[in-house]
Amino acid sequence: MRAAIALGSNLGDRLAHLRAARRELTAMDGVSEPVLASRVYETDPVGTEDGAGPFLNAVLEVEFDGDPAALLAGLQSIEAKLGRPSRHPRNSSRTIDLDILYIGDCVLRDDDIAIPHPRLHQRRFVLAPLADVCPDTILPGQTKRIADLLAELRDPAKVEVFAVKWDA
Repeated sequence: MRAAIALGSNLGDRLAHLRAARRELTAMDGVSEPVLASRVYETDPVGTEDGAGPFLNAVLEVEFDGDPAALLAGLQSIEAKLGRPSRHPRNSSRTIDLDILYIGDCVLRDDDIAIPHPRLHQRRFVLAPLADVCPDTILPGQTKRIADLLAELRDPAKVEVFAVKWDA
C-alpha cells in the first residue's frame, strides 16, 4: 500500500540531512518503488523554541508492505542514525524529523502511533509537499482532496520552494 512520510530538518546541513534520510528510508525493508518525492520547501518553524531556524520540509510517498509499527521503528532508527536524540523536547529543533502521514486507508490511534497524522490537514508545511505527490488523495477521516485542503487552509506560515530536485 502507499505510505507518505514527512521529512524535516532545521539544524546543520538541512538538505544533506533530508537526502540522507531519503536514502535510508528507500532502503528500508518493506519499502519499494515507485517512490514519489515532493519539492523541498523552506518553512518557518512552528511551535519550536525561540530563535529556532527555518526548516526544510519534504514528503516521500512509497510503496510499503509491512506493519505500521515496523515503519515507525525504522523511521526512529533513521532519526537516531542521523543524530536526533531519542529523548528530546517536543517540537524542538532537530537534524531530522520523520513522520508517518498515512499508510493506505489505515487508521491507528494509541500512545505510540497516530495514523493518519492528526494535524497534517492544519499545516501548510506538510500539505504543500504532500500536494506535490498526491494532490487528489482523500485521507481517512477527511472529505476533501489534499489539494483542496491546501487551497482552503488559513495558515499564514511562510512555505517557499527551496529545491526541486534533491535525490543526489
